[in-house]
Amino acid sequence: MTRPGQLERAELNEEQARIYDAILETRGNIAGPFGIWLHSPELADRAQSLGEFVRYRTSLEPRLSELAILVTARFWDCQVEWSLHEPFAVESGLSEGIIDAVRHGRDPHFGRDDERAVFEYVSELLDNRFVPDDVFNAAQEAVGKTGVVELTGIAGYYSLVAQTLNAFQVPVPKGCTPTLVDCSTFRR
Repeated sequence: MTRPGQLERAELNEEQARIYDAILETRGNIAGPFGIWLHSPELADRAQSLGEFVRYRTSLEPRLSELAILVTARFWDCQVEWSLHEPFAVESGLSEGIIDAVRHGRDPHFGRDDERAVFEYVSELLDNRFVPDDVFNAAQEAVGKTGVVELTGIAGYYSLVAQTLNAFQVPVPKGCTPTLVDCSTFRR
C-alpha cells in the first residue's frame, strides 16, 4: 500500500480547492504539509489558519520565531521543514553561527538574551516535555506573557508540520537544497 501523496489543484473537489487557494494566497505556494493535509479538508483549513497566525502574526520578532522553528525541525529531524525555513532564518537576521550550531545539535553562543531564552524554552519543551521555572521565567522576561504562549504554539504547530512531512515522506521541494545534516528521517 502506498502513502497518500501531495494533492495537486486539478485533483481537488470544491472544498479542497477553496482551501488550496487560501493557502496559495497567504503563502504563495503549496510547499510542505499542505498538499497532504488537503486529504482532510477540515484539518487542512484549520491547520493552515493556525499556521498563518504562528508564522506571520505573532508578537514575536521573525528572528525569534524562525529560531523556534529551526529548533523544532532539528528535534524532529525534519529535512523539509529545516531546509524551507533556514533561508527565512537568515533573512530574519538570525546569525549563521546560531543556525549552524542548531543544525549540528550543539548549544549556540548567543549574543542576545532573547535568542538564548527562546532556544532554551523550546529545547526544554521538546526534549523534556516540561519547562523548568527558571527557563520559563527567562523566556517570559524576554518575550512577555503573550510571547511565551505564542512560542509554545509555534513549537506545537511546527511539530505537527514535521510529523506530517516525516510520516508521509514529503520530499524537499524542487529548487530547495537539503541542508539539515545527519538527518535520520526520510531522504530523497
